[in-house]
Amino acid sequence: MTTIDEGAGQPARHKPAQHKRADAQRNEQALLAAAAAVFVTSGVEAPVRDIAAAAGVGMGTIYRHFPTRADLVVAVYRHQVEACAEAGPVLLANGGSPHAALGQWVNLFVDFLVTKHGLAAVLRPDSVGFDALHAYFLDRLVPVCAQLLAAAAEAGEISTDIDALELMYGIGNLCVGADNDPRYDARRMVELLIAGLLQSRST
Repeated sequence: MTTIDEGAGQPARHKPAQHKRADAQRNEQALLAAAAAVFVTSGVEAPVRDIAAAAGVGMGTIYRHFPTRADLVVAVYRHQVEACAEAGPVLLANGGSPHAALGQWVNLFVDFLVTKHGLAAVLRPDSVGFDALHAYFLDRLVPVCAQLLAAAAEAGEISTDIDALELMYGIGNLCVGADNDPRYDARRMVELLIAGLLQSRST
């Protein structure tokens, strides 16, 4: 009886801790989403107070989770990679055109590239950490892009010879121009690129 009673009481003792961990995880994800939005509009050097205001938390909360800016940027980078990876299948499942789903996904990818470019400034591009994050980015996102392209090709919307990695590098190269000229509209250039894929259907 004693053993059964102890076993029955165990979940009750652990439940508050589990809820606390879940709440902390949700709060951290909300903080990362807010930081990502600020980085997209203001760059990775945006003041921490702006991120705290967007997240609705105190600056101390951010520093408690992420002691340095590099810690925060890397965490946002990973958060955006996972958001992009999870968004692809969801966009396809929404029942719209696969080409439209590709366009929506590319918009998320462009937002991610803003943080990726900022990461290169925060971490040394030749560092082991940067290389590992780049490999992680390719492993997670290239298959998602390939899935979207395959669906659009199967629907007859685009040609079948478009390589996911090449397309992603092309989008990345279009986004680089925004660093040198504020008049350059990278998102508009990317939209034209994706629209051009649809036109290739008749060739």
